[in-house]
Amino acid sequence: MNINILKTVILLLTVIAFCPAQAQENIESGSYAFRNAALDIDARVDDLIDRLTLEEKAMQMMHDSPEIERLGIPKYNWWNEALHGIGRSGIATVFPQAIGMGATFDEDLILEVASAISDEARATHNTAVKNGYRRQYSGLTFWTPNINIFRDPRWGRGQETYGEDPYLTSILGTAFVKGLQGDHPKYLKTAAAAKHYAVHSGPEKLRHEFNAEATQKDMWETYLPAFKALVDADVETIMCAYNSTNGEPCCANKYLLQDVLREKWNFDGHIVSDCWALVDFYEGHNVVETPEEAAALGVKSGVNLNCGSTYPALPEAVKQGLITEAEIDEQLKVLLKTKFKLGLFDPVEGNPYSQLSVENLNTEEHRQLARETAQKSVVMLKNNGALPLKNDLSKYFVTGPNATSIEVLLGNYHGINPSLVTILEGLAGAVEPQSQMQYRQGTLLDRPNANPQDWASPNAGNSDATIAVLGISGVLEGEEGESIASETFGDRLDYNLPQNQIDYLRKLNEAAGDNPVIAVITGGSPMNLEEVHELADAVLLVWYPGEEGGTAVADIIFGDISPSGRLPITFPKSLDDLPPYEDYSMNGRTYKYMDEAPMYPFGYGLSYTQFEYSDVQLNKNKVKRGNSLTATATVTNTGDKQAEEVVQLYVSDVETSVDAPKYQLYGVKRVSLEAGASEEIQFEITPGMMELVNTDGERVLEKGEFRIYIGGSTPHERNVELGMAKVKEASFRMN
Repeated sequence: MNINILKTVILLLTVIAFCPAQAQENIESGSYAFRNAALDIDARVDDLIDRLTLEEKAMQMMHDSPEIERLGIPKYNWWNEALHGIGRSGIATVFPQAIGMGATFDEDLILEVASAISDEARATHNTAVKNGYRRQYSGLTFWTPNINIFRDPRWGRGQETYGEDPYLTSILGTAFVKGLQGDHPKYLKTAAAAKHYAVHSGPEKLRHEFNAEATQKDMWETYLPAFKALVDADVETIMCAYNSTNGEPCCANKYLLQDVLREKWNFDGHIVSDCWALVDFYEGHNVVETPEEAAALGVKSGVNLNCGSTYPALPEAVKQGLITEAEIDEQLKVLLKTKFKLGLFDPVEGNPYSQLSVENLNTEEHRQLARETAQKSVVMLKNNGALPLKNDLSKYFVTGPNATSIEVLLGNYHGINPSLVTILEGLAGAVEPQSQMQYRQGTLLDRPNANPQDWASPNAGNSDATIAVLGISGVLEGEEGESIASETFGDRLDYNLPQNQIDYLRKLNEAAGDNPVIAVITGGSPMNLEEVHELADAVLLVWYPGEEGGTAVADIIFGDISPSGRLPITFPKSLDDLPPYEDYSMNGRTYKYMDEAPMYPFGYGLSYTQFEYSDVQLNKNKVKRGNSLTATATVTNTGDKQAEEVVQLYVSDVETSVDAPKYQLYGVKRVSLEAGASEEIQFEITPGMMELVNTDGERVLEKGEFRIYIGGSTPHERNVELGMAKVKEASFRMN
């Protein structure tokens, strides 16, 4: 062999042998620029993108992004859930469902809850990676909170929201995002997502093809404010919805994604499609014909991350001239920034969140926080004096289809826990040992008993108190594929409780005679409780209260805690009082626009004590445009028990050029008062609270009279009828 040829062969073999070793050394030493934590994120992202092939770029924009071995990049699954605790993963603290958190009206508490969840999220992720697992539901990107407006009680997923009010949704959603994302100057603790952007609340069955039509006034008065608040709070992710809004799919909606989100609000995080929403482009909305066209449309619309199966078609879309690689690079760059903010390319030693471990999972501190949250979420709808019960009565009878149900503790998008406390278990753990407690289910959840013999209801006649745990569960309401007992894809098109439950409660009422019957109602949405209200001596709405639900219910029933939850959504008397479900106009909906008298108003909830309001004053009765003013009121606990009151401020624009809400929530303060104690409460009324949304969706300040209301509920007369203190008011003029 020629000596020169031999030298060439030896050189080539040396290079071949050296390259993998050199690549590994580059990975380990961090010599790739994208691994240099001292560089700014833009430079690091650009370096990484320059090293990727077109096929790799497409796959990095998928929710299940694969490993790139040659660059030392492990696989990463973006899909994770944390609606009320880490969902669908390992053992975690299960907090009350989101609608229950809404009922607390307590943003400080929700910040604590979200901070606990993010501790557990980092601990779960760190532990999974340490043990070689990089699965779905083990990442640090959480697709929560759901800040859609619960505009109609028929929507089965309304339980995932904080209720019907944009202001309440904004403050609780903001608190949740801050708790999830943390406050480190460099690293995100986890990445939160505001969903489902933006006009999305059923019907579930039609969501892949439905077009929600909303006026500019309704958009900017109701549907968009909470999203704006979370963008202002630096939420990292926005999830676009399945349905169309005003004729364009939400994940290809130029007005929503570009004009509003990117340009008007300057959102600089990434946008993720709802799962398989891009498939709806050609199978539901029919705006394109092929996966390649759908992929190109998604990227051109600004969707950075595809949950689903569409973006693998991007290389072919480039070949077909539907999109350029440069356009893909632009959207991938936005997405990859999130990974760098999470520290996924940095040494763990420099990231304090990387130190969280199994010791931070399912802690006793978190369990007590779940219990406190459940306590504060319980809304007492009626009490004729039956509650609180003594815990040493001779005999208690616990009954109903949900007394032993784990399902009613959880709601949807839930985690699991080895110590879920059912309502029966909570009650049993709270009574004195000399007392008797008997249990029979009595009736099925949603259908009459097959066996006509009734051995259950007579127990109400020989018991000192009967506690009937009724209501609905996640098998009857929820997301389209979750609610296995629902014939309407999780939506509740029948507003009533199952008739067999009402019939059984009637039997209990008759058997009990003068002894009290307490109805404990589970569920995540409004329902017709008119007959329950008539038949029971006391009614508690406990939502889906989480792992400590049973303990918290017992705390309320036996008087260790006074109920302080408030309804974050109106309970109409009938669905006949509402517009059609598919109508997204806000006319006739929620406390702000509804003309019909409700069964239970927004903001309503009773206590074991009484509160009175006095000395409502404004520091000025005339205000110049653009100036703020201060409102004060004194709240007094006139009863004989310590309790917490939820003080609410509502503002009404009395003289308007267009239709306006009757009044709007603009302030909430929780106050704990001993019996006989008083406290002065102060609210600042800013110009933003006085603005009117006109028919063009513009926020404007108009001259005229304004009225403010301060009390424990809305100023609706129905609250007084149900036993709440009268709300006090004051007026001022804007010149």
